[in-house]
Amino acid sequence: MNKKNLELLGLSENASAEEIKSAYEALRAKYLEDRFLEGEAGNNAAKMLTKIEVAYNELMTEFNEDAAAEDGGASFARVEELLKAGDLQEAQRIMDSFNERTAYWHYLQSVIFYRKNWINESKKQLEIAIQLEPDNDKYKEAYRKLNDKINFNANQNQNGYDSQYRGQTMDSDPRQDQMGGGFCENCINCCYTYMCVSCLCNGCCR
Repeated sequence: MNKKNLELLGLSENASAEEIKSAYEALRAKYLEDRFLEGEAGNNAAKMLTKIEVAYNELMTEFNEDAAAEDGGASFARVEELLKAGDLQEAQRIMDSFNERTAYWHYLQSVIFYRKNWINESKKQLEIAIQLEPDNDKYKEAYRKLNDKINFNANQNQNGYDSQYRGQTMDSDPRQDQMGGGFCENCINCCYTYMCVSCLCNGCCR
């Protein structure tokens, strides 16, 4: 948390939400009374009221965001476990429960779509993740490999191979509904798919 704001309220870095609120209320009561003093003392008290108000609001916002991030981290971990187990339905249910959708949320959503063979939707989710965190190498590498796969499949189609996509629907065979499932019609294609899996699937589990 912001060290200057904590110092203004006379708190340590390990202060709890209750301690932040208690310190704020005590200082606020003091400066509310002091602001009626004459001269510079009254002016300083009024200025301090504004400062502690700002400090309190910023600290509580930061505290709440940290708590939400911890809760979100646990939920993300659960989604990762479900992806490993192949339970896409439950993973999607948890993903839908998120109010704040971070870059990592969109990355995991991309993995789910990929396993469902919804390639275009998977690509869109990766693009959003990269927009939110443009310096994230994992997202960029996943996006590169996904584009390579799309181009690879497009070249196969042009050469007379059957389409590698399974229609972007929920009706695909669940045994082929894993990331890369249903794409392996020959050994070369299987090896290529494995490359994508290592980036988009295994890479999702931090």
